[in-house]
Amino acid sequence: MEQLSKILLIVGGLNWGLVGVGDFVGSNWNIVNIVVGSWPTLESVVYVLVGAAAVYELYGWATKKGV
Repeated sequence: MEQLSKILLIVGGLNWGLVGVGDFVGSNWNIVNIVVGSWPTLESVVYVLVGAAAVYELYGWATKKGV
């Protein structure tokens, strides 16, 4: 589960970075939209999973002992 959440966070972070750069150059660089945009429900599921991974990691960081 830990590995999956890290992969999802990397994918999400890279995607949002590309969305920002794409806005500067006037293009759509949203990789999730480009890859699964023809299935809007699947695109939403990917975003929810990225958000859930962030919550999972935040919870893990907040509950570590000695921090």
